[in-house]
Order: sequence, then C-alpha cells, then structure tokens
Amino acid sequence: MANRSAQDIRRLNRFEVLRRFHASAGPRTRQDLASETALSFATVSNLTSELIDEGVLVEAGHAESGGGRPRALLALNADRGTLVGVDVGETSVRTELFDLALGKMAVDERPVTPGDVTPDQIADLIGAGADAVLAAAESPRSRVLGVGISLPGLVERERGVSAYSPYWAWRDVPMRDRLADRLGLPVHLDNPLKASALAEMWFGAGRDVDNLVVVMLRSGVGAGLALDGTLYRGATNSAGEWGHSCLVFEGRRCRCGNLGCVEAYVGTAGIAETLRSLAPDDPLLAEADDIAASLLTGLAARAAKDDPVAVAVIGRTAAYLGAALGNLVNILNPETLVLGDQVAAHLGERLLAETRAALAGHTLAPPLRAVTLRLSSLPHDAVSRGAAALAFEGFLNDREVFGPVSRTRAARARAEGRDDRRLPGHSR
Repeated sequence: MANRSAQDIRRLNRFEVLRRFHASAGPRTRQDLASETALSFATVSNLTSELIDEGVLVEAGHAESGGGRPRALLALNADRGTLVGVDVGETSVRTELFDLALGKMAVDERPVTPGDVTPDQIADLIGAGADAVLAAAESPRSRVLGVGISLPGLVERERGVSAYSPYWAWRDVPMRDRLADRLGLPVHLDNPLKASALAEMWFGAGRDVDNLVVVMLRSGVGAGLALDGTLYRGATNSAGEWGHSCLVFEGRRCRCGNLGCVEAYVGTAGIAETLRSLAPDDPLLAEADDIAASLLTGLAARAAKDDPVAVAVIGRTAAYLGAALGNLVNILNPETLVLGDQVAAHLGERLLAETRAALAGHTLAPPLRAVTLRLSSLPHDAVSRGAAALAFEGFLNDREVFGPVSRTRAARARAEGRDDRRLPGHSR
C-alpha cells in the first residue's frame, strides 16, 4: 500500500469531521468535534475554518457556557449546493436530489426494460432522472456539486469504467465520460456495495464503529466493508464481492457462470430456487420468474402465520446466510454486521434471528462475541443516498476547492476583507 500523503490525511480527516454533522442532529462545537473524532483541537480548528471558507459550514450561535469564553456552534450549510444520487438496478433507475445536509429534495424512478440493455439507454435514463428531480425541486443545474452513480457489478472508480455488469454483460464501458457528456456535471461512479457502506458510515450503523460489514441482499449479493473507519476498496475497487465466493462445492449455477456462489442461495433468485426445491407447485413461484418483491412479501406474510413452507424457506436461507457470513466474521472481525436491502427489509426479524443462530455454528468464539448482527435502519433508498454521499466526498476531494492553493487564496481574501468563496449557484 502506498504511503498516505499529508493531503490524503487531511482529506480523510475532513470526511471524518463532516460525518459527525450528518451522524448527529444539531450544531457542534469545535470541542465536540475534537472529542468525537479523536483529532486534536488545532486540527479540527484548521479543518472547520477551511470548510467555513468554502461555505460548507456556517456559524450557528454559541453553546451555553457555565463561565469563560462562549463556544461557537457550527452547522452544515444545507444551501451551499445540491447533490444527485443515482441507484442503477436491474429493473429500475432511482434518482434523488439532496441538499448538502443530505436532506431529500426530490425523487424520480424509471423502469429498466428487461433484456439487452445498452450503456446509452442507461445513460439516457440517468440523464432524464436528473433533469426530472432538478425540475421538481426547481433547483438550477449550476447548484449541483456532483452526481454520484451506483452501477451494478465491478466498477473501476479511478478510470470511471464499468468493468463488468452481471445484469447486462457490459465489459470495460467508459460510463463516466458518457455520463459527463450527457449531464454536464461532475460524475462519480461506484457500485452498490460501496454506496451502501458509505450510507451506513454517514447515517446508519457505521456512525459509532470503525469496523463494519454491510451485506446487501437483493438480486445481487455482496458486502460493503469499512475497516478502521475507512471504506475498504481493495487493489482494484472490487473488494466485497463476497456474493461470488463459493458456499456449496459444485452447487447451483450462479449468473456469474460459476457454481455454488453465495448469491445463488441468498439472493432473490436463490430464495425462489429454494422455494422451488421444497414446493415445486407453490403459487408464489408464478411471480418469482421476474424476481418480484411479491415473492418476499408473500413468504414474510405466510411465515407470520407459521406456514410450514414459508418458515422452511426462510430457515434454509438463514442457514446458508449464517454459513456464508461466518467467513466474513472470521476473516474481518467486524464490530457490526448489517443485513440490508430487499431481502432483509422483507424477511426482517425472523431472518435476522435465524441467521444469528446459524452464524454461531460457523464462527470462532472471539470474533462472534465481538460482532453485533443487525438489520439496516436506513430507508430503502440507502444506495442512492450513499451515492449522493459519494458525490459529496468527490466534492470535498476537489483540490481546486480544498487544495493548498484554495486555502492560500481564502486566507488572502480574508486578509483583504474580501469573500472569494464560490457561492451556491455560481458555476465553477
């Protein structure tokens, strides 16, 4: 691993400070931030001054004091600009517009036509969705600080390339360039695993822990990883493809082409296959070919009435999931493991309880004692929200805005009594 530069460390510290504003309601003092981040007060003061100069933070009064100098309260400036988050899924493209405090301003969802979907078709859907949310919120395009887009499969983030999509067999598609031309805005790409982990780090279970695993359970299956408080990407940004690790030797065929993958047992198609193996004529299978949410809704409703088939399907899915999660817990030793997305949302507490019981049979005692298994508390738009957080991080990583030259320019402007900060609504 390459050594981190001073600029890299400053960038990571900037993220950490801002996460605290999203993680807790209300303004924070610099002293609060130093305590919560374990950064020195001098470091926090420098970072917050920089963020105030760029309009990301604003002063919001003073904290009550029992004596001595009042402490200034700082808050996010939600009006500094807007962020677009996009979740490209197998069946739909969901686009959301957020303010800088990640408050939702507008949402648009467009179906994806099944079959061979081209990159241009997806780019057009993303572009139309972005146009729609900006129009709905009556927000000008010039206020958008960035667009974060979650694409399924393997994404080479630095090159802006969809390296492989399991849904449409894309390979090495330069989507960032295509989308930047279509949108005319800064574009940041990643996949749902990274977006989900970011969402939990900024807004959910990862706010108070440093070692986090976020398991996505929908048509595709994978794990977003945060280690030592930092999103873990791996050498090629493909870390977390746990759904394509082998669970059953020479088992079910996975859509990636291999046999026995985790996804083939705990993804929505895998759950339908488990139901088919137990009850080939079950009426829910008539709706399972398109991997509809009605399959999961039906299983949950029937399990609540102790229907033996539904209970058996959830139990077997939990057994598979517990065995597969045991590998993650033993290898990564996380503090918190979150079950999220479609399967977890529908099958809920029953799946959680049975998975927790199954996990105990596949995990060493010390890491098992250390980990808390829980359902995601985030709403169903976690991926698009995480994609917006990705865009926010991209903005915060912009050296033209937050690099040494920008800081020198801001200091000179303050000394001369000017305000050269880029204001909301001004193009960069």
